Amino acid sequence: MDWLDGRPRPRVDFSWLSSFEYEGERVPLMDRQRGIRKPAGFDAALAIRTTFTAPGQLPPYADSVGGDGFQRYKYRGNDPEHPENVALRRAHETGKPLIWFIGVAPGSYEPIYPVWVVGDEPHDLQFALAVDEGQRFITPGVGDPDTRRWVERVTKQRLHQRVFRAQVLLAYDGRCAICKIRHAELLDAAHIIADGRPRGEPVVPNGLSMCKIHHAAFDHRILGIRPDLSLHVRQDVLDEVDGWMLKGGIQGVHNTSLAVVPAVRAARPSRERLEERYEEFLAAV
Repeated sequence: MDWLDGRPRPRVDFSWLSSFEYEGERVPLMDRQRGIRKPAGFDAALAIRTTFTAPGQLPPYADSVGGDGFQRYKYRGNDPEHPENVALRRAHETGKPLIWFIGVAPGSYEPIYPVWVVGDEPHDLQFALAVDEGQRFITPGVGDPDTRRWVERVTKQRLHQRVFRAQVLLAYDGRCAICKIRHAELLDAAHIIADGRPRGEPVVPNGLSMCKIHHAAFDHRILGIRPDLSLHVRQDVLDEVDGWMLKGGIQGVHNTSLAVVPAVRAARPSRERLEERYEEFLAAV
């Protein structure tokens, strides 16, 4: 995990992960064929993997958050005693942390770590995972409603939203859809329809890569995006007289169109979602 902390780029691929060495021996951190990675000589699993999901489809983990807020990870096959399941169970018994590699593009992964197995549910052929240090000390299936809401919120922030951001920024080539700024630290993955609402899933067609200024303007209904991808600024903001940031950054984009759209058609903003969001913008105006 320290080695991953020093990686040269945010996301990783199999060839780079295969270059890891431990005590003079090469130990690939991920297996091309298996979802659960237990290197030879290890007594427990080291990593788990989830393959890439196409832009408009829900990833397999999205529907796997239980009523207790904990993320679930399915067994390999239907046999609880399959060696890979045994390796992951051993990580649970020993309390050893894991790395979770989640596909965000073909051959590209977002590493989430540390992750812990905190429950084994053989009747459902799955494990319960803690994706945050604080979740480790809460028993899955147990707890008051406030605790469950907190666990679910942390799961979404630490896992779902992080992967969503990686996928959206990749789709927009690491640029703001409106001003084209490239600095990743200044970019967000903005939801078109808010998380938790119908059609508010963390999928790329429900996202826009935006710098923090334009994201805030979008969320606060200063800026609206029509279904044809053209931009509209609220009239009272257009009438304001202020400094160069308002004039160039907000007023200047009125009646223009998105400057960057994904090259892959399936990753482009959903017209239906934009229409719903623009109706809300007009109602607020």
